[in-house]
Amino acid sequence: MYLDESEEPFPRLLVISAGNVTRPDAEHLDRSDTEAVHDPAQAWNALTVGAFTEKAVVTDPSWHGWSPVASPGDLSPWSSTSVSFADGWPIKPDVVFEGGNVVRNGRGEVDFPVPDLSLLSTYFRPAEKSFVLSWATSAATAQVARMAGIISAEYPEFWPETIRALLVHSSEWTRAMQAHLRGAGGKRARARLVRRYGFGVPDLERALRSANDALTLVVQSRIRPFAGGKLREMHLHELPWPKDVLESLGETSVRLRVTLSYFVEPNPGRRGWKKRYRYPSHGLRFEVMRPTESVDEFRKRLNQKALDEEEEKPSAGGSSDWYLGERARNKGSLHSDIWVGTAADLAERGVVGVYPVTGWWKEQPKRDRSERGSRYSLIVSIETQASDVDIWTPVATEVEVPTEVSVIEV
Repeated sequence: MYLDESEEPFPRLLVISAGNVTRPDAEHLDRSDTEAVHDPAQAWNALTVGAFTEKAVVTDPSWHGWSPVASPGDLSPWSSTSVSFADGWPIKPDVVFEGGNVVRNGRGEVDFPVPDLSLLSTYFRPAEKSFVLSWATSAATAQVARMAGIISAEYPEFWPETIRALLVHSSEWTRAMQAHLRGAGGKRARARLVRRYGFGVPDLERALRSANDALTLVVQSRIRPFAGGKLREMHLHELPWPKDVLESLGETSVRLRVTLSYFVEPNPGRRGWKKRYRYPSHGLRFEVMRPTESVDEFRKRLNQKALDEEEEKPSAGGSSDWYLGERARNKGSLHSDIWVGTAADLAERGVVGVYPVTGWWKEQPKRDRSERGSRYSLIVSIETQASDVDIWTPVATEVEVPTEVSVIEV
């Protein structure tokens, strides 16, 4: 019996600082990779914010002989990461934002704060002074929390799960981050770098709007994962692709991005990960239908994936076209990945499936709250670099009719 059993849940989004390294180091990436995010930044349901920096120019003559530690666009020397986490733990930070830089001299000594490399904020005692320098992951977190508030005010019907998804979905890695990612030797190494940079730097305009050549679709739904200790439902979303437009683009390269966000209930027994004492109440996963699959074949494949994960069978790895792949992205309760292919191929992939995987709700049926439904947010976007191609307008007319969601009993 839960204390709040009779109450309607009221989820909130917590935007949490990843936490700072003990002291910045001249070899800052190595230091950040070995210093884990601070409690409670590992929380599954939170949006955890790390720090990067674009501040790399010092004009103050009093700092002559000192140079910035981090290159522009790279991780801030202040930011902690989840590179040292066990593989099963969530990717943290989820996103990064401006957190300032530090300087070093020729002897490798590090110093701070440097006004040119810090942020400016209001002082909490305005009668004494108006402004104060700010830096590190707390400063980055405040800016992302502001963005979350703006999205919530613009779209009051959006759930906290959706706001978290939009901020992650809008994020992009900087050129400096992409250089590290390109140099990674395989998806495993790439996944470790995502544990350093999260999913990149969020962009408020991108989170709020769709450009003509970049279409974003948002789905908010509830799924009942289990019944009587067995899998119960999966959802198939038939998306209003501009199929004619995509087919006309033929071999033109397009990018598909999918983000799935939901909240879990932690195991009240706090017994760890194995069997019926695993940590999350449930998990959700997404998959995109293959061009040659029928809907029935797609449903069967999702059902098999759910069973394989329950039995802890190794993943087959999925399509190599996904940037991270399911092994890397299926961590925590926030999953995001990018697929790149031809427009003609994407035109035949108009169904996205969301399906449950096991958790303690399933393994402790008496405490299962699946009947209430577990909320989730699914964000899907397609983007092309082709000029004079409008993929937004054809969808705008179609979404006047609600997107069809097929609820399938497993």
